[in-house]
Amino acid sequence: MQAFSEFIATSAGLELSYRELQAEVSALSMELAQRNQALKASVNENELMRLSLQRIVNAMPCGVLVADAAGTISIINPECRRLFGMTAADAPQPYVLTWRDIGMQLGARLSLISPDEDRPDVEQEIEIGGAAKRWLHVQQHRMPCTGERKSSSQTIVIVRDVTSRKLAERDRESGRNAMALAEISGVLAHEMRNPLASLELFAELIENDESRRTKWISNLRAGIRLLGNTVNNVLSFHGAGEMPLTECCLTEVVRRAVEFMQPLAAQAMVSLAVPVDDRPIFIHGNESALHQVLLNILTNALRHTPEGGAVMLSVTEEADGVSLECADTGTGLVAEQTEEIFQPGFSAQGSTPGLGLAVSRRIMAQHGGSISAENRVDGGARFMLRFPKYDAEAVKA
Repeated sequence: MQAFSEFIATSAGLELSYRELQAEVSALSMELAQRNQALKASVNENELMRLSLQRIVNAMPCGVLVADAAGTISIINPECRRLFGMTAADAPQPYVLTWRDIGMQLGARLSLISPDEDRPDVEQEIEIGGAAKRWLHVQQHRMPCTGERKSSSQTIVIVRDVTSRKLAERDRESGRNAMALAEISGVLAHEMRNPLASLELFAELIENDESRRTKWISNLRAGIRLLGNTVNNVLSFHGAGEMPLTECCLTEVVRRAVEFMQPLAAQAMVSLAVPVDDRPIFIHGNESALHQVLLNILTNALRHTPEGGAVMLSVTEEADGVSLECADTGTGLVAEQTEEIFQPGFSAQGSTPGLGLAVSRRIMAQHGGSISAENRVDGGARFMLRFPKYDAEAVKA
């Protein structure tokens, strides 16, 4: 009897546990159904989002493609296929072409950012030959991945057709060259007309005035040197390529430039002098180019210094470099034009455009230095040339 009672109690307990288990299973089933419904909704939403993004990508005016670390393309929009000259058959789903295949078809070297590289972005411009050349600007943006996921990283590639811009730049460059040619023609006409007239006059005086023939010959030499300087400026202004720099004694360059310009100074009746202290001071430079700079500055100083005036040169070695100063007792500079005078074709007088100071600034930049101008307190102008500190070991290397 007692055993039967225990059996009845155990059965009741099992029935209660079964009912509780049924209730829990029912709750879990309901929760699972809700989660499945939410997951289905999320999948549908993701699919709608994917389709929306695909439509956006397809409608973009630039080419877009996505490739994995191996270069295999997973997404490519119609504009990208058009820019690369691909048909729909060239890029079926799933895509069989790789980024390298596209490069081979275009005849361009294309490579994706390596997953091991630190740089997240890279840009390049590729030229596509053929009957009509095209230029494409390619931007790569790597999707950030770390650790083991690096091998599965993806790169988004943005492609834009920049042919119109390149052609416009070419046209602008052609226009600039045409303008430069016209400008240089005007410069030569202005710069050479007066010296040529003077040379013709001096030649006639040499022939007819024996008593002052030595003076006329000196003036003739000065005019020839002035013309030579003008031609050198034209060649320097339109020159290209790097300028070879070696160990250069600046004080010796100054001495030879002053000696070369003495006939012009004598013709202008202006004294041209350098300090007595002519100890050698070296820089890293090009003697021929620096000689041209000094001729330009001295010619400018002599042109604007009246008879009886003076032009003085000095070289100073400083802690951070070397400076060269050319000071004159001339008419000085218009304060607002201290930068404009270094522009090609500019003339303070408005009648004789020149290239001398523009060429000088370019040469100084090639030396890693600078040139500037200002008025002196006691009248006249001062041009300052500054060179980097000389390093003998760097020159030898």
